[in-house]
Amino acid sequence: MAAGTLEQLAGKLADDTLTAMDEVGDDRLYLEVGGVLAASSQSLEEAFLMEIRIRLAERNARRFLDQRLAQVRAQAPAGGQPAA
Repeated sequence: MAAGTLEQLAGKLADDTLTAMDEVGDDRLYLEVGGVLAASSQSLEEAFLMEIRIRLAERNARRFLDQRLAQVRAQAPAGGQPAA
């Protein structure tokens, strides 16, 4: 399987799995999907888990950034920039 195909399939499956995780409220669903992949394709399982980890890390970092910005903005004087 071409590397591009593997990455595309893993990325799409990761996106779909994260959407399903949000919908069903199961933050460990990706482990079950990974287990299904492991039974048939170790390469796809590894690529999928890497894609999931990247997306989860990005979500966490974005959540942190949003919270930090909200905190700074809440402390800023009305209509002005935050104090340095």
